[in-house]
Amino acid sequence: MTRFALALGLLAAASTVYAADPKPKKVEDPKIKTTFVDPAAAGIDYQLQGEYEGTAGSAKWGAQVIANGDGNFHAVFEPGGLPGAGWDGKTRYESEGKLEGDKVVFTPTEKYVPGNGHKAPELVFKPGFSATIIGESLTGKTDAGQTFELKHTIRHSPAEGAKPASGAIILFDGSNVDAFTGAKILPNGFMKEGGETRQKFTDFTLHIEFYLPFKPFAHGQERGNSGVYIQHRYETQVLDSFALKGMDNECGGIYTKIPPTVNMCYPPLTWQTYDIDFTAARFENGVKKSNAIVTVNHNGVIVHDKDPIDSSTGGGVKENPAENIQSGPLYLQDHGNPVAYRNVWIVEKK
Repeated sequence: MTRFALALGLLAAASTVYAADPKPKKVEDPKIKTTFVDPAAAGIDYQLQGEYEGTAGSAKWGAQVIANGDGNFHAVFEPGGLPGAGWDGKTRYESEGKLEGDKVVFTPTEKYVPGNGHKAPELVFKPGFSATIIGESLTGKTDAGQTFELKHTIRHSPAEGAKPASGAIILFDGSNVDAFTGAKILPNGFMKEGGETRQKFTDFTLHIEFYLPFKPFAHGQERGNSGVYIQHRYETQVLDSFALKGMDNECGGIYTKIPPTVNMCYPPLTWQTYDIDFTAARFENGVKKSNAIVTVNHNGVIVHDKDPIDSSTGGGVKENPAENIQSGPLYLQDHGNPVAYRNVWIVEKK
């Protein structure tokens, strides 16, 4: 064998060894799958997270505290009060916190996790404050040196438990899931995600209540994901987006299309409400004459006001140009997360 042939043989052998060398597999932290549906079992991190409100000097302030597992917390301080209750909708002061014994100690940070390029309201992020949670109180000083004391609060949507309007079609009241295919009643009497109505709808108003799990180690689309699909076409996102920016792929968003005007998502393991007014898209001879129009009230605050939806959202059924007035079922997305629904009713508009 010539030296040239020998060299080629060695090179081929080396290439074979290199090509056969497997790429290292990404190892997922098993903690990401940690999921709680019962507040009593969720631990101290869950007890300390949530919403706080009070004053700094004579001014009203709110704070939202996210639990990120293993005693790690992120706090967002909001001048004017909590979202939908006085916050100016623009300025957020952010701090990182760590559990130390029975208290959480926060320090200012400029760290912020971007939202994958999705649209969000224009917000101003500033370093937060040094602060401490002890018991039910969050105390500290603002950047202006004003002392604040904020008290833990649990908000309830003013629409929670709303009675069906006159002429409403009851889709789920806890007694059965006959109005759906693929639906199941959970042991606690609520409806599991994944059901689709047997009936199709065109123009209507909808009331629906949902309950998100607590997944402290998960982030983004892995944290309590579901969705209310109107006509199985247009998704109003259901997701644990508590205290995040309020993007179009977060709770209250028309998925990947229109962000909510304000992020009204409550903490997980809290009942939340959507009241949706919907007008279907219109076609004539295969030509679109008008887009679908949606108004969404999330926990008592309008986050979309007669917003046009130009086409179906991701995972949704495509619009049908052969159908002059679009119709379709209501679908409650199964995205592999335990999301519960209750008090679902709809009023068709004639």
